[in-house]
Amino acid sequence: MTRAVSLYLPTWPTDRLTRSLGASAPSPDAPLVLVGRDGRKRAILAANATALAEGAAPGMAVAKAQALITGLIVRDADPARDGAALERLAIWALRRYSPVVAVDPPDGLRFDIAGAAHLLGGEPGFVADLARRCADSGLAARIAIAPTHGAAHALARFGSSPAIMVAPADLDAALAPLPIAALRLDATAIDSLRRLGVDTVGELEALPRGAVALRFGPAIRRRLDQAYGRASEPFELVEAPELVRVRRAFAEPIGAPETLARYTGKLVVQLCEALEQKGLGARRLDLLFHRVDNRIEAIRAGTAKPLRDGKRMTRLLCDKIETVAPGFGIELMTLTATIAEPLDYRASVSSLIEPVAPDLSDLVDTLANRMAHGRLYRCAPTQSEVPERGVCRIEALAPPVGVTWPVDWPRPSRLLDPPAPIEALALLPDHPPASFTWGGVRRRVKRADGPERIFGEWWVRDGELAAVRDYFQVEDEAGERFWLFRRGDGEDTATGDHRWYLHGIFA
Repeated sequence: MTRAVSLYLPTWPTDRLTRSLGASAPSPDAPLVLVGRDGRKRAILAANATALAEGAAPGMAVAKAQALITGLIVRDADPARDGAALERLAIWALRRYSPVVAVDPPDGLRFDIAGAAHLLGGEPGFVADLARRCADSGLAARIAIAPTHGAAHALARFGSSPAIMVAPADLDAALAPLPIAALRLDATAIDSLRRLGVDTVGELEALPRGAVALRFGPAIRRRLDQAYGRASEPFELVEAPELVRVRRAFAEPIGAPETLARYTGKLVVQLCEALEQKGLGARRLDLLFHRVDNRIEAIRAGTAKPLRDGKRMTRLLCDKIETVAPGFGIELMTLTATIAEPLDYRASVSSLIEPVAPDLSDLVDTLANRMAHGRLYRCAPTQSEVPERGVCRIEALAPPVGVTWPVDWPRPSRLLDPPAPIEALALLPDHPPASFTWGGVRRRVKRADGPERIFGEWWVRDGELAAVRDYFQVEDEAGERFWLFRRGDGEDTATGDHRWYLHGIFA
């Protein structure tokens, strides 16, 4: 099932220019237009958001815009550089987001994330990440996800929200209220339809197909069919020349899963040979299946370390063969190492005394490609005395961080987030509780050790300047061990409210 994405950059030329100028760029609040020749007159080709809000528009004469807008900044447009920068942006998106990426000139990109959405944290995670990165780069962006590329293109440019996700069942309702200009029709067709009283996609879809084709030609029906998924829409994928890529074309289309798996293995062997010649190992693999109906199915797999092991690479890719819908057949398969890093094999040093450390990369790769992005990790200590801040998530095979937890006082194997409030009976200021109640169960303390005083980190939060916690390790009559703390030093209420909490449980 296709999940088409359209990334629309409404002010791409001016945003690109602003980024390229760096520190010398005009203020974002200053009106900026890019101009070029339109016949004999100098006309506006692009404008930033400030200029558009003050009345500038593409096609307007420069003299008129200068008379209308005070302080207007005029620069020459450079469509060639805009197009080259858009190509570079597409290659970045290819490496980060999806194996199926194409330029949608002059101001957008198109993706298909059907084979890679789970690696991005699902569609909401993908949209949030892409929108954040565009905003951090100073790019105005609108994003739409829909079952077809025509619908995604229309919703990104004419939808009511800057980020839209449409399920297949909601496609008709999402397209119906959009203006007919959303179908990428030429100006003549749009004017003719408006003279007939047809203003929205829903109204155009309700007209008889034969009558529309007879009067306006096949272009309108083709655009409608592409938007509603009744016709495919071929496009040229972006390809970075430096990527290692192998392909296999078939005289007769193939479609059986075992046949796809067999040729996947053959492509992997060819890719490994190409990687070996360059001394590289693959970190991300993109396998594309080009169907005879111009649709593309994709599989993306990642590895924790640079890899050139054909068997492992084949297994990672074949695990997802069942997600490929061959349709009427596959006529071309391409395998690309989208991300590759230097890889030099070295002979392992054997020892009769020290045990050999197991290689977990195979297990990590298998699990990571079945989970959403960020779901597979391990915990590591960080520089913080506050227990809940003393741990962080790192990659499963990341090297040691060089930090250890405190050794003077043991820490429980399980921390509660957030700490659970309890009722405790204790003498102030330094005595451990004689009993405490947690979850409706009263527990009498048999043994205790403490207090371990932990001060707040004032450099993190101003409110922790005087904050104090006193921690106690306690054991109840049943032998269970708990980690309790009191907020405050037991004397001064400025250090805390003296309430008790359960923060951890010892194994």
